[in-house]
Amino acid sequence: MANKLIIVESPAKSKTIKSFVGPEFRVEASMGHVRDLPEKGLGVDVARNFEPVYQAIPERRQVLANLARAVRAADEVYLASDPDREGEAIAWHLVEALRIPDPRRIEFNEITRGAVLAALAHPRQVDMQRVQAQQARRILDRLVGYQLSPLLMRKMRRKSLSAGRVQSVAVKLVCEREREIEAFVPEEYWNLAARLTPRGEQAPFVAKLVAVGGRKVKVTNAEQAQGMAAELRAADFVVRGVKQARQQRNPPLPHITSTLQQEASSRLGMSPKRTMQIAQQLYEGIDTGEGLSGLITYMRTDSPRVAAEAQAEARRLIVTRFGEPYAGGARKVKAGKGAQEAHEAIRPTSAYRDPDSLTGKLDRDQLRLYRLIWGRFLASQMAPAQMAVTTADVAAASYLLRATGTVVIFAGFLAIYRPEEEKENGEERQLPALAAGQLLDLLEVSCEQKFTEPPPRYTEASLIKALEAEGIGRPSTYAPILATIQERGYVFLESRKLRPTDLGFVVTDQLNEYFPQIMDVQFTAAIESRLDAVEEGKADWGRLLEEFYGPFEESVRRAEQEMRGVRMPARETAEVCEQCGKPMVIRTGRRGPFLACTGYPECRHTRPVPGREPVARPPRAQAEPTGLCCPRCGQPLVVRSGRRGKFHGCSGFPTCRYSQPLPGEQVGAGPEQKCESCGKQMVLRRSRRGAFWGCSGYPECRQTRPVTVPAGGEGETA
Repeated sequence: MANKLIIVESPAKSKTIKSFVGPEFRVEASMGHVRDLPEKGLGVDVARNFEPVYQAIPERRQVLANLARAVRAADEVYLASDPDREGEAIAWHLVEALRIPDPRRIEFNEITRGAVLAALAHPRQVDMQRVQAQQARRILDRLVGYQLSPLLMRKMRRKSLSAGRVQSVAVKLVCEREREIEAFVPEEYWNLAARLTPRGEQAPFVAKLVAVGGRKVKVTNAEQAQGMAAELRAADFVVRGVKQARQQRNPPLPHITSTLQQEASSRLGMSPKRTMQIAQQLYEGIDTGEGLSGLITYMRTDSPRVAAEAQAEARRLIVTRFGEPYAGGARKVKAGKGAQEAHEAIRPTSAYRDPDSLTGKLDRDQLRLYRLIWGRFLASQMAPAQMAVTTADVAAASYLLRATGTVVIFAGFLAIYRPEEEKENGEERQLPALAAGQLLDLLEVSCEQKFTEPPPRYTEASLIKALEAEGIGRPSTYAPILATIQERGYVFLESRKLRPTDLGFVVTDQLNEYFPQIMDVQFTAAIESRLDAVEEGKADWGRLLEEFYGPFEESVRRAEQEMRGVRMPARETAEVCEQCGKPMVIRTGRRGPFLACTGYPECRHTRPVPGREPVARPPRAQAEPTGLCCPRCGQPLVVRSGRRGKFHGCSGFPTCRYSQPLPGEQVGAGPEQKCESCGKQMVLRRSRRGAFWGCSGYPECRQTRPVTVPAGGEGETA
């Protein structure tokens, strides 16, 4: 009989942990947070030292009732939420909501048998300093969002606007970059290069112009470039000197949250939100044919630290695969400012679990992301690459040209992982054997016109990098921030670049004018540092809120009185609406610029801006026939796809909205597979929360029960 209870956050995690622990343990899921500030009302008593008023989340009331029964029946309760501030806060809320008398907090960086059993052997108390740091962040965000968002909606007469302590700064960075681009004035310049070969040989190489008369030169117009090119064609070329040097390239550090999101975006084209969803699946556990196990360590981390055991395992694998010279030595890494050193980097739970061995066991995106994590981790434990760099200076009259060649003499970590910059630079460039005084033959002189370019627009990856560099936000916040600013219509993606909308510009300008402190990058970063100090026990969370709220409240009062109503700007055009004949203007929405009729809302006609292709929507999947009929209206049922997967739906939608889950996989008949309510066969079904047993008599009988996995990790799995 189970008399020990483990509470985790998700059903997927509970399923994995059940396979590791004995029958005396019962594992239940809280489904994330169970209490929060109320949806309506501030929920913070400012006059009483910012005391929060927590309420049970409505969707979690039944979960809490089930957990309360499990707690009463248990002799020991272990809280196994994630190993970060958010997880610590969830554990504390469970203690408060369920009145757990003697809670035991456990945490593990990876969901493997060894890590879980070790955590159970060393429980601790809930860390209230972590809880207070998370609570301070939550209250700060509520104070800002609850007062700024309604203010913006009133003044701009638009619904669904929001502002936040971090999201508004992120939008500001995008807007400032766009204005830099708009104000940029390109300057002309020319690159001159000579294609040469040693006299009497066929070994061409390219040397670029670097100086004239001993001074660096900048060629700014075609006349100057052509004149120099003519002089070079008439000159004799001779090698002035050759320098050879060794260059060492160190392997990259293993992934942390921000670098994983950046590289998944640039290499795999995944959004940060999608990256974190897949990483969560890999962390919580997947059946690879050897039972359920987490494949990677915890994916919300800002520390590149690697456990000594993991380093030793990686070294053994590297020596076996590549040889002793490829194994890197002990490496000291310095985490970024404010990083939580108790955490580890994102790495595979076993270096021996090769991505190729998981083909067919993971879906496409899971395998691609796992390969990225595995390759980067293994490379981080390998020896540096050794490069031979040759630099040759070539003289031609008063002109000095330079050629550079690079050859890999020892691949080191490059044997398994090649950084993005290496891929962009192309293949190795090798120079022929050259010596001082050697004569060269000219094959060609090239002149290439160039213009200076404005700073590039942010991508999702580079914006995360900028936020991290400025100390804004934390690993768990990057993906939600990027999703929110796009959902609110402040920025949009165009060719994978972030561009601000008209709404984004207007909101940013208003907040900059009336809330300069909130929009100040350094101030936002300083708040993050003070939250870290609260977690370390070096600062008081109530004092932090008090010092913030006084100036902020004054800014809110001023904005209420002085901020004028703002109408969204629209750019006039010569286009005319073909439906009502009124002029059309350019507006910017969540998918970019479009032409809209000025007769709105009477006329809602829109069309793409001429010369700009509309953002393509993903094609809608074709409905598959089933051969069944709708029990309500008699029309054919078809297979459709929704947010929670595939289901049977009436082809008469939206007139008839009948739907039902797809029939489950029939399993062997036995007393344990019969419905307790009606006696019909139980079938295996799937939802976004995982697999479960459901009655085949659905929807008349809605009986369900969870899929159980024996402690040994074998048996029925979904």
